[in-house]
Amino acid sequence: MVNEKSFVEEAIQEIRSKLTDRGILACSGGQDSTLLAVLANRAAGEKVLTVFVDTGLLRKGEPERVEAIFKRFSLNYRIIDASDRFLSALKGISEPEQKRKIIGKTFIDVFEEVAKEYGAKFLLQGTIAPDWIESGGSVREVIKSHHNVGGLPEKMNLKLIEPLRDLYKDEIRDISRFVGLDTDVQPFPGPGLAVRIIGEITREKADLLRDVTEIVERGVRDEYADASGRPWQYFAVLLPVQSTGIHGDKRTYGNTVAIRMIDTSDAMSGTFTRPSWDFLDRISTEITNEVKGINRVVYDVTNKPPATIEWE
Repeated sequence: MVNEKSFVEEAIQEIRSKLTDRGILACSGGQDSTLLAVLANRAAGEKVLTVFVDTGLLRKGEPERVEAIFKRFSLNYRIIDASDRFLSALKGISEPEQKRKIIGKTFIDVFEEVAKEYGAKFLLQGTIAPDWIESGGSVREVIKSHHNVGGLPEKMNLKLIEPLRDLYKDEIRDISRFVGLDTDVQPFPGPGLAVRIIGEITREKADLLRDVTEIVERGVRDEYADASGRPWQYFAVLLPVQSTGIHGDKRTYGNTVAIRMIDTSDAMSGTFTRPSWDFLDRISTEITNEVKGINRVVYDVTNKPPATIEWE
């Protein structure tokens, strides 16, 4: 187990020693990068610009939620709406690894532009152990690229600082609590909804999945009032599958979503959550009633391994 106080002191010292010039910090709003933003602010203050990019593939209200955290901790930050840029870059792309690498490259392109304007020479990232383990290395088979690891261009114009690189998810949460961050933030992948839309990504698909995601997250919060009893991660996946259904007295031919709920302590392995049938019934009914175009809901009963937590 990590000693929270010692780690915070060491991370601050590492940032101060490596950050010899201005830096920008890539913050997705998730637990990892938000913790790094707080630590970097303590270490270097205005010397670090925290950058949050709206990719058009975020959950409802995500930019507003993240900005509230930035303000609470008095960070030096900038929020950039690059949704058109990301969606254009992903047009026509269906292969998961291609999607992740395109997103990673687009992120870096955006950050390098901001860095040039800001005069930054360093990029701080909230990469943690499961990220680089899954992204592979000289002695590891690549499971899948993480947008902040596997998607990085080989010749990046910014020097990389990754103080959280050896931590696991449970340690991130312990340290986050220690510095005063909320820890009931639902994990959300850096590539966002892009890895939860199987096949080609469009703005319409992203809007549809955003609505479904909101229902799933709200349903889980209502079902598990005590945050400590909730599944580690819970989300919806839009499948490239259509099927026949009935709405009122009319035939429909609609889309299918899969619900994924997983229990784990470190994100390296996990088991699928076993919620009540009543809960699944309520969620399914709400999704098919409220989200136009969805007429079938399935539940994922696969552990990790053999599956990863995310579908792509």
